[in-house]
Amino acid sequence: MVDKIIEANKVKIVGKVISDKEFSHEMYGEKFFVFELEVPRLSSSVDILPVTISERLLFNLDFDLEHYVIIEGQLRSYNRYIEANNKLVLTIFARELYVPNEEELQETLRKPNEIYLDGYICKKPVYRTTPFGREITDMLIAVNRPYNKSDYIPCIAWGRNARFCENLDVGDHIRLWGRIQSREYQKKLYTGDLETKTAFEVSLSKMEFVENDNNRVNEMEG
Repeated sequence: MVDKIIEANKVKIVGKVISDKEFSHEMYGEKFFVFELEVPRLSSSVDILPVTISERLLFNLDFDLEHYVIIEGQLRSYNRYIEANNKLVLTIFARELYVPNEEELQETLRKPNEIYLDGYICKKPVYRTTPFGREITDMLIAVNRPYNKSDYIPCIAWGRNARFCENLDVGDHIRLWGRIQSREYQKKLYTGDLETKTAFEVSLSKMEFVENDNNRVNEMEG
């Protein structure tokens, strides 16, 4: 059962380490560290993604700033209380990390950012259009994790997938494939000043709506 739940949330990314490893927290005597990874898009832009890793994976592993690494793991969420507000924080939890040779690096860079999620709609999807006329639907997906925990992951669908997802209900079961992206936005403070913040979300490229648990699905590609 645990293996099945782990399979519901799979991430594989390759990127360049752009920050030093900093201590994050300790759990049952095991220390965890965080750092940022610059992950290229197929276009000329990049995503700056947060990574959490156990000290046990770092043991005897030689990588530093500007090194490329390949990470396999999960996209996880947790709540952080900031100034009496509850904030949803996302991080890539590394289960495997290794430094590729040049051949592995070039091969992996063809698909540098991949995620698969199998979860449930936990908030009514919101459909909108951009000033340029692009159709987007924002969703929040709950993905089960071992030990009766769940990760809550913001996702966005585009085009006809956006129109389809607009009609999904809370509790609907979906599977999706895509990439993790970082997005900067500006928040207006009570002083009137603007503060630049970064949001993380999953951009869908393909999805399946599970009509029931008898493996009858509708598949859609973006």
